Amino acid sequence: MINASSEQKKLIGLKEIKSFFKDNKTPIYFISATNFNLLGMDEWISNLKFISYKDSYDGKHPNLFSPKEEISHNEFTSIEDINNYLLLHPEVIEYINAHKVNGKAGKALFLMFDKKTEQLAKILGLEVCFPSAELRTFLDNKVNTNRIAEKAGVACVPYVLSKVYNYEHLRKISKGLTEKLVVQSPYGDSGHTTFFISDEEEYNQYAAEIEKEDELKIMKQINCYGTAIEGCVTQHGTLVAPLMTELVGFKSLTPYKGGWCGNEMYPNAFNADIREKAKVYTKRFGDQLRAEGYKGYFELDFLIDQDNNEIYLGELNPRVSGVTSLTNHNKYAKQDVPLFLFHLLEWMNIPYEIDCDALTNRWAEAVNMDSWSQLVIKHTFKTLEMTTKVPQSGIWEMKNNGNITFKKSDTHHQAIGGDNEAFFLQITQKDNYLYQGADLGILILRGRLMSDEFELSERAKRWIKALKSHYKSDIIDMSELSAEELLELEQSFKVS
Repeated sequence: MINASSEQKKLIGLKEIKSFFKDNKTPIYFISATNFNLLGMDEWISNLKFISYKDSYDGKHPNLFSPKEEISHNEFTSIEDINNYLLLHPEVIEYINAHKVNGKAGKALFLMFDKKTEQLAKILGLEVCFPSAELRTFLDNKVNTNRIAEKAGVACVPYVLSKVYNYEHLRKISKGLTEKLVVQSPYGDSGHTTFFISDEEEYNQYAAEIEKEDELKIMKQINCYGTAIEGCVTQHGTLVAPLMTELVGFKSLTPYKGGWCGNEMYPNAFNADIREKAKVYTKRFGDQLRAEGYKGYFELDFLIDQDNNEIYLGELNPRVSGVTSLTNHNKYAKQDVPLFLFHLLEWMNIPYEIDCDALTNRWAEAVNMDSWSQLVIKHTFKTLEMTTKVPQSGIWEMKNNGNITFKKSDTHHQAIGGDNEAFFLQITQKDNYLYQGADLGILILRGRLMSDEFELSERAKRWIKALKSHYKSDIIDMSELSAEELLELEQSFKVS
């Protein structure tokens, strides 16, 4: 069993840690809308199963369970609602009970969860392997993130924290920043809750959303590049993975100006000073998280000012994130072990010994990295449509004429053979609504997708255009929908 006991031998070094997870007998479940965030981790962790609302693989994934029958439920407004639905589903309950070991249900992992999720997991006998929902919610607050950064000695973009009553008040409290401001709500996807304001007309577009908040983060608007980096707070210190680029706001991928739409991880991304500072800042932030009572996996977004080359904290995700699969399947992870395994060691109370600084420094060396990228593709048009045909998950191949063809079914991007292939993870499925901002799917490729100037490459543009051509849909006239259908549609928007 994975539960620690007085007889649990201390794991010394990476070889023993790797063997431990290969021999694991305790059921571990990642419960979410899809398995995207922990894609491929079942190859490292025996008895890791995915319980997903959507089966992106048409039943072909050997370690994924998705209930077949839809049961009655309130309309989903969040990923938490989806997870609570799954934990109440008779098919899921039967599946968990059937896989108990020595009468124990095992461990549960979630991307997002709330107090109700914790209660439902406890009823099923599952131990949640993350900090409490209450602590995560506190840390997830963008206002609190800045306060933690200050305590950790991590630089932030010049900012003020305040309630905003109107445009005149915003200008008064932000005096000393710039005419162009970025205003962020405490919670929410940056694409939906980040507002770029340079005049009263722009403010009025978002006034209702801004003025309803008790406190907001108001920042100087800088000319910046986005980056992402993940770490893990352990009993031996904070482990840090390499810094990766972030694709933000590309109109062919997302309708949101500040919306995240992909990443690249490759050797020597950014100059040595920036990479070192990001590593130091992430370690400091992780150490401060431990002082706040947190342990385990987290992700930070950093902003690099193009005008002065300074690096500033953007935001914190106290969880696994959209870049976790890139972090955990790069060359350094395959040579050693994925970062995520240390999260499990912490939450399963397994005694082990590692040298955090030595491991972090080795992972940062260019010789230990290879190049991977991902695109997060959304429906960008202001239309409402119903899909009639969608591309399936698996390996796709780009032909010389710019068209792509389906090569084979697969469940993981490590099966990609060369630069002309990509792994696609289907999210929007046949007979789903397509609306502005809906996630179509995730495309993962070897190599880079942007230039050094952070512009989309021609290769990326070809893949985006070709993949979208495989979607077929019918436009829906909203005037023809019933009140119930409109309500269902409105609620479905909120999930993503």
